[in-house]
Amino acid sequence: MDYLVSIIIPAYNEEKTLQEIIGKVYDTDIEKEIIVVNDGSQDNTSLILDKIKIRYGLKIINLEKNYGKGYAIRKGIEQSKGTIILTQDADLETDPSEYKKLLGPIFEGKAKVVFGSRFLGSIKNMNKFNFIGNKLITMLANTLYGIRITDEATAYKVFLKEILEKENIELKSNRFEICAELVAKIAKKKYKILEVPISFIGRNKNEGKKLRLRDGFLSVWTLIKYRVSD
Repeated sequence: MDYLVSIIIPAYNEEKTLQEIIGKVYDTDIEKEIIVVNDGSQDNTSLILDKIKIRYGLKIINLEKNYGKGYAIRKGIEQSKGTIILTQDADLETDPSEYKKLLGPIFEGKAKVVFGSRFLGSIKNMNKFNFIGNKLITMLANTLYGIRITDEATAYKVFLKEILEKENIELKSNRFEICAELVAKIAKKKYKILEVPISFIGRNKNEGKKLRLRDGFLSVWTLIKYRVSD
């Protein structure tokens, strides 16, 4: 079976890394469409995208204001044409050269959902707040949904688009809780989440992460909410 992979890249003020990560995505040897969702960036993200759009064959969605990562991913999915959805952050913390490892189980018919796990692979420069928070949220997801994963908040979530359509899964999250919502709704539909090891190199301390403490609490609430409702 031939697969088209829709690679969705939400981008908010990522002028420092955007062109480099898109170049790495473009160089991957898979049949793909690259969808960049400019989430109301205030820096030079828009100018960079205009400059490289034709070179890399990008589909660009410009949002008039910053809605959040979850909203951007949802908009990307809505306009995707691929049979597989792959989410890619616009920073350089994860490496597109690992796509084959992520996509292999789906190409081979062994899985319909694959997550890249940093905790099964290698981690550099992850701050303690993110490390501990992700461990706790992952533990909660496993407990609530009877699953066994190691990295709930991974940027690399890969799945057949037909799952959303076939199961009438409507994603509603606007911010980082999109990760928790995807885990919850996929797990409730009894799809196995296969994990493969990936590498992670965190941003340096001078490049502030957009994740906040309230996002952790919102992820917890999202997992609890979807355990008892749709």
